[in-house]
Amino acid sequence: MSTEEKKEKKEKKVITQTEAEPPKKWVLMQGNEAVAKAALEVGLNFFAGYPITPSTEIAEILAQEMPMKNGAYIQMEDEIASICAVIGASLAGAKAMTATSGPGFSLMQEGIGFAKMTETPCVVVNVQRAGPSTGLPTKPSQGDMMQSRWGSHGDAPAIVLYPDSVRETYELTIRAFNLSEKYRTCVVLLLDEVLGHMREAVCLPDMSKFRIVNRLKPTVPPEWYKHYDEDQKYLSPLASYGEGYRFHVTGLAHDVYGFPTNKPVEIATMMKRLKKKITQNIRDIVQIEKFMMEDAKVAVFAVGILARSAKSAVLALRKEGFQVGLLRPLTIWPFPDDAVRKMLKNVDTVIVPELNQGQLVHEVERLTKDKEDSDIKKIQKANGELITPNEIYKKIKEVL
Repeated sequence: MSTEEKKEKKEKKVITQTEAEPPKKWVLMQGNEAVAKAALEVGLNFFAGYPITPSTEIAEILAQEMPMKNGAYIQMEDEIASICAVIGASLAGAKAMTATSGPGFSLMQEGIGFAKMTETPCVVVNVQRAGPSTGLPTKPSQGDMMQSRWGSHGDAPAIVLYPDSVRETYELTIRAFNLSEKYRTCVVLLLDEVLGHMREAVCLPDMSKFRIVNRLKPTVPPEWYKHYDEDQKYLSPLASYGEGYRFHVTGLAHDVYGFPTNKPVEIATMMKRLKKKITQNIRDIVQIEKFMMEDAKVAVFAVGILARSAKSAVLALRKEGFQVGLLRPLTIWPFPDDAVRKMLKNVDTVIVPELNQGQLVHEVERLTKDKEDSDIKKIQKANGELITPNEIYKKIKEVL
């Protein structure tokens, strides 16, 4: 090859993503580390938690980092105290978060309900582990999906996000804070144990491209302030303790100032706001990925780490000429009813792999029950082991 040819080849060299990004942006990062780093980027300034496997690294990293950023880190005596401290800090104006796993998440449920009732922004990270009770601390599970929706008593919607990669964990942590601040509620980030502990080469996003949402602050004089003011989009300003505004915070049914009430009209207004601030903003809250679904006759419906197994199986079958696709909700609560119903309209068979004994599949069955020829196949495993791409591949082949 001549010198000129070498020069021309060099000039035509394709720039890879690795070369296009500044080297400093690429890091080897664990899922739990991604949660901690993203939370700090978005302005976390209060963390209270009780270390529990497999979420412990989140607390460990924040214990080191937060004092250097003028944030407050408190290791609490248990998970009940942790969620209560987070709620109190948020009411005082902090961006607050806690992290836990299944048993600790169960203990936090009353506090999560209190955060919803008092419309207090906060983020709870649940790195799931297998089994009921203390179960299998270092083994993966997807057994807390229903707990994240229905674990707390009463009747209020939930916002729950579910990533499938370390990069997406970073992004959805930021989104969890934004949604929490915007809609004044507790947002849950669900992680699979495998993702929490897995390390990947991640090109961190440019934070300048992210919109960081902070809670609306009141613009009216203190004597006009209503802590639960009504708005068409159910987005009401939030004053913090110490800012000169008078309001009351209680888990009891309350009026627009926060004071307890037994008046049916005021109770109905409060319950309507808790529900509609989520249901009226579904398009803003719900995210769902469709992968090769354009002509799919068989679809896999999977979340988290299993979506990666499913994607591998779909790619293998596409190479063999089969019309197979994948649906993956990044927001599992509120469940993306309309999007899923529309995407499964022309699909003959849906395969739902889960690391539990059947939770997500009920939502798919609910949305396809009116479809005469709907066929749903389950792959369920609750022994602490993952469902592999080959297992999903074989299941799909059975129905092709």
